[in-house]
Amino acid sequence: MRLTAWVRGRVQGVGFRWFTRANALRIGGLAGFASNLSDGRVQVVAEGERTNCEQLLDWLRGDDTPGRVDGVTEIWDTPRGGYETFEIR
Repeated sequence: MRLTAWVRGRVQGVGFRWFTRANALRIGGLAGFASNLSDGRVQVVAEGERTNCEQLLDWLRGDDTPGRVDGVTEIWDTPRGGYETFEIR
């Protein structure tokens, strides 16, 4: 599956992308990226097994993230490929 999530709140300048990558690698089997957007949100794209993507989404919505997450919007799609690992952009 392909998960695209947009995370809003105080999520830039707090290590959010780094921790997102660390959690994606800890979960395993995920490739994609976390990127800051100009409007203050962080976009997360993860491809892998649905259960692994759901674990990452649960973490994004949980209380263990750096900064403050006010909300997460997600869409699910078919994987497009092109990612070797999970990276920060």
